[in-house]
Amino acid sequence: MEIIFQSHHAPISPFMRERAERGVRKIAARLTRVVDAVVRFEADGPLRRVLIMLHAPRHHDVRAEGSAPRVAGALSQALRRLDEQTRDPKRRPRTNPLKTISLA
Repeated sequence: MEIIFQSHHAPISPFMRERAERGVRKIAARLTRVVDAVVRFEADGPLRRVLIMLHAPRHHDVRAEGSAPRVAGALSQALRRLDEQTRDPKRRPRTNPLKTISLA
């Protein structure tokens, strides 16, 4: 899988690139045959935005955007949204059956 980084008026440290690459590779492993990913960093005044797009054949492009005052927060938000979109909808988080029983 190829990861393309784009930066629009936002200087990105090597650590942020590495963090974005690790997160995208981890999430892309859930999807089948991801061809490439585009990670776009943008700065517009005090706001930082990160847009992540995954491309896979026979699938719609998976897109997630995060915005925050800092790049790290925007990246975390975008990765979290991408993670939510790629999770299997059939798998639900386990719940404690005792919490759902009303004792009143």
